[in-house]
Amino acid sequence: MRTPFTELFGIDVPLVQGGMQWVGRAEMTAAVANAGALGFLTALTQPSPAALAAEIERTRGLTDRAFGVNLTILPTINPPPYDEYCRVIVDSGVRIVETAGNLPAHIVEMLSPHGVKIIHKCTSVRHAMKAESLGVAAISIDGFECAGHPGEDDIGGLVLIPRTVESVSIPVIASGGIADARGLVAALALGADGVNMGTRFMCTQESPIHPDIKDAIVNADERATELIFRQLNNTARVASNDVSREVVRRLNDGAVFEDIRELVAGARGRRVYENGDPDLGIWTVGTSQGLIHDVPTVAELVERIVLEATDLIANRLAPLVPVPNGQFA
Repeated sequence: MRTPFTELFGIDVPLVQGGMQWVGRAEMTAAVANAGALGFLTALTQPSPAALAAEIERTRGLTDRAFGVNLTILPTINPPPYDEYCRVIVDSGVRIVETAGNLPAHIVEMLSPHGVKIIHKCTSVRHAMKAESLGVAAISIDGFECAGHPGEDDIGGLVLIPRTVESVSIPVIASGGIADARGLVAALALGADGVNMGTRFMCTQESPIHPDIKDAIVNADERATELIFRQLNNTARVASNDVSREVVRRLNDGAVFEDIRELVAGARGRRVYENGDPDLGIWTVGTSQGLIHDVPTVAELVERIVLEATDLIANRLAPLVPVPNGQFA
C-alpha cells in the first residue's frame, strides 16, 4: 500500500508505531520495521542519552529497515536534556524523528540540517500548521480518542483528520482510536496518508509489557479509560483503575498537583508494565482497546491490517461505485 507518506519515509505500508513510554524499545521497534511499517524507539524510556545511543545500536542489530526515535517534549519539573538526546540521534545516524508535545524551533534547527525528517504529533489544526511552518516533514494528528495527551479541544478524528489535511500541504497520518483495517481505510478516506497506532501495538507478542497487561487491554472495552489532569490543563487519557479514579476524585474536589504527585509518579506506571498489576499506578491506553481482541505478532498484525484493508476497499467500497453503464460493480 503506497501513499505519499510511505514514499517519503521509505516504508512498505502506511502504518506507524509511535513512541510510547516504556514500550518503544528495540525488540518492538525492530519488529515493526521488519514488517514494513515505521517503528519508533522512545528516547525518554532510556535513562540517559548514552543509553539511547546503545538502544539505537541494539535496534540496528535486529533490523536493517528504517526506524525512528520519538522525542516527547512536555512541561516537567526537571526537564530531560533534550539537546543531548538530539545530538545522540544525529550522531547515531537516525534520520527519522517523531516529536510530540511542544516543538521548540531550536529542536528542528538541530535536526533538520542533518537530513532528519521530523513527524510532529499534535492534537489541533493550529499546532499542525505551526509545525509545518517550522519545517517538519509530516504531521501525526491525534484525535480525542487517543491514549496519552489528547489536548484540550476534545475534537474526534472524524473532524480533526480532514480539517488537518485541508490545512497543511505535507503528509498527514491519523492517530487515536485506530486499531484495525477499518480505521486505516477510514483514515485514508478522510485524506490521511497512513495511521499511527499505539494501544494496538502494545498488544503484540513483541511488546515489552507484562502479558497480564496485554490481557487487561484485550478484556477491556472502549469505556474503560479516565481523563485525568483536566483541571490542570494537561489532560491525559489513561486506563481506568483504582489509582486513576482516585486522581479524578481528588482533582474534582479541588486538589492541586502536589496532592496527587505520588499517585501519578512515572515509576509506579513503569511497575504496571513490569509486574502485570493494572492497579499499581497510572498507565496509558486509548479507547481503541475496545477493538482489540487478541495478541498477535507484529508481522501477523501488519499483514492482517493490509490484507483486510485491501479487501474492504475492493469488496466493500468499490462495489458501491457505479460503472459507466450505470450499473454497480
